[in-house]
Amino acid sequence: MQIHLSALGCRLNEAELELWAGEFRNHGHQLVTDAADADLMVLNTCAVTQEAVRKSRKSITRLQRHNPLAKMIVSGCFVSLDDTQSAADLGVDLIVANDQKEQLVSQAHELLDLTAMPVGALEPDMPALFARQRQRAFIKIQDGCRYRCTFCVVTLARGEERSRPLDDVINEVNQLVQQGVQEIVLTGVHVGGYGSDIDSSLYELVASLIDNTDVPRIRFASVEPWDLPDSFLQLFENPRLMPHMHLPLQSGSDTVLRRMARRCKTEDYTRLLQNLRGAIPGFNVTTDIIVGFPGETEEEWQQTINYIAETGFGHIHIFSYSPRQGTKAANLPGQLTGDIKKARSRQLHLLAAELKTESMKKLIGSTQNVLWENSKETADNQHHIFGYTPNYFRVSALLQSQSETEKLENTITSVSINSVIPEPLAANKGKHKQSPVLEGGLQHPA
Repeated sequence: MQIHLSALGCRLNEAELELWAGEFRNHGHQLVTDAADADLMVLNTCAVTQEAVRKSRKSITRLQRHNPLAKMIVSGCFVSLDDTQSAADLGVDLIVANDQKEQLVSQAHELLDLTAMPVGALEPDMPALFARQRQRAFIKIQDGCRYRCTFCVVTLARGEERSRPLDDVINEVNQLVQQGVQEIVLTGVHVGGYGSDIDSSLYELVASLIDNTDVPRIRFASVEPWDLPDSFLQLFENPRLMPHMHLPLQSGSDTVLRRMARRCKTEDYTRLLQNLRGAIPGFNVTTDIIVGFPGETEEEWQQTINYIAETGFGHIHIFSYSPRQGTKAANLPGQLTGDIKKARSRQLHLLAAELKTESMKKLIGSTQNVLWENSKETADNQHHIFGYTPNYFRVSALLQSQSETEKLENTITSVSINSVIPEPLAANKGKHKQSPVLEGGLQHPA
C-alpha cells in the first residue's frame, strides 16, 4: 500500500512522522510524496493557536478533496484536545489521540485492513527519511510537560512527561547513521525535561550520543532556558554539537513573564546567553516571542522591544497571542484587540529581520562547513543548492550544472561566505517572500 505522511506545527510532529514512516516501511508499505498517489493519508495536526486549528481543519479538507478515494488517519493536538471530535464529523477513517500515537501503525492495520507489499519489493538502502525527501532527522526523545505556562495548550494535549529509554534513542540514531543521515535534531514537548521519569537527563543523553554514535551533527529543538545548568556548556566542546539553540523567551518584560508563569526572568536569560556566547564562538540563539499577551501595556511592549534589540537574535518566531480554551491566560483580564496585536507583530517582524541580517553579516569572510540539503532551478535558469552552517544560517551556492546536486546533497563541504543576499527565487513559483541567505563559494569536501 502507498502511504502519504504530512504534519503541521512543531518538530515533534515531524519526528513522529519519521517513526511512523519507518514502521510502515517495515510492514512492507511504500511512502509517496504526493497525496494523489496514496492509498492511505496520515496527517499529524497542530492546535497551538487558533490559526493552527484552522490550518489543521483546512488540511484535512484539502487532502480529502485531493484524493477522495484514499483512506485517512488524523492524529495530533487538534483532534486530541476536542473530545467531541469524531472521525465521522471530520469525514476521516480513523482518529488517533496523542496518547495512542505509538499504536498508530498497529491500529491502522487492525482497523483499516491495510494490505502490505512484500518486504523484498522495497529498496533496501532507502531509509524512510529520504523516501520522504528529508535530509535532517528529527528524533523524538520525550513527550509531555510538567510545567503549566498560562498560555500553553500543548501541555493539555500531550499530558505528563514520558521519556524514551536512552538506548532506544541511541539505537535509532545509529540506524539513521547507517542509512546516511548527517544531522539529527532532538525534539519533544519539554526537551530539557528528558529523563525526569527514568532517572536520566538531557546532559546524559547528549553525552551518550556523542560517545556511542557517529552522527556528524547534533542539534536541539526548543529547550527551555531554565533547563540548562552551567555544566551543560561543556558538551559544546565537542564540535559535533552544533553551536545553536532555540531558547524560548516569550516576552522581554518581567511582569508579562510573571503572568505567563514562565520560570525565567530576563536577567537569568541574559546571563545564560552571555555564558553561551562567551564560551562558544559564533553561538546562535533563536527564540519565540508572543505578541499581545493579555494585559500587555504599551510600556511592557516597549520593554520587550528594547530587550530584544539589546540582546540580538539570529531568528525570532513571532506569535500573536491566541486564547486557547482550558488555559489560564484565556480568562485573564485585558485581552488585546486584533489591531494592537497586528501592529506590534509588524514592528517586531521588522526588528527581527534587521537582527537576523546583522547576525548573518558577521559570517562574511569566514569559511563554514555546510550540510547541503536541497536545490532548485531559479527564475534565471541557474541552479542553486541550499544548506545550513553549524550555527544554523541558510546558505545558497551556485552550481555549474544540475548534475552537481546529486554529488552534494546530504554532504558537508567547506564554503567561503561572501555576502548576504535575498534568497534566489525558484522558477515558476510566482510571488515569494525572499528571506536573506548567505551566499557561499563551494570549496573542497570537509
